[in-house]
Amino acid sequence: MPTTLTSERRLAPARLAVLRRASTVAAGMRIAARVVALASAVLLTAGGATLAVAPTASAVSTPSRCQYEWNTPHNAKTTTAVNLRTGPSTSYTSIGILSKGTGFTHYCIAYPNGNNWAWGKVTSGANAGKWGWVYYNYLTL
Repeated sequence: MPTTLTSERRLAPARLAVLRRASTVAAGMRIAARVVALASAVLLTAGGATLAVAPTASAVSTPSRCQYEWNTPHNAKTTTAVNLRTGPSTSYTSIGILSKGTGFTHYCIAYPNGNNWAWGKVTSGANAGKWGWVYYNYLTL
């Protein structure tokens, strides 16, 4: 038994050195990958290319009029024909009419004067892709 402990003690520094080298190599590879990515971006843009980054789903910026923001977007459908508006009230301009059954993903709600309005994106129908406000009572999950 003492022989095993002695041999383990002798191997421990060697193992530690191997782990340190592996960690250093991995860190060097991460740095090298970053340098290659940066150099590629510089060369592409120097040649006239434009680089763009696509936003993630969570990158949606909600309007300041939102009073409550959902943790995750809610997919809904309209229960009747309803106006898509520029703001959370009938005093705002209609930017389209959503027919019954139109898909609408909403991200937040506002409740001016006790009326609930949902802000989001039209996902189907003639106005697909438009963003705006819909009266919440005309949506079903």
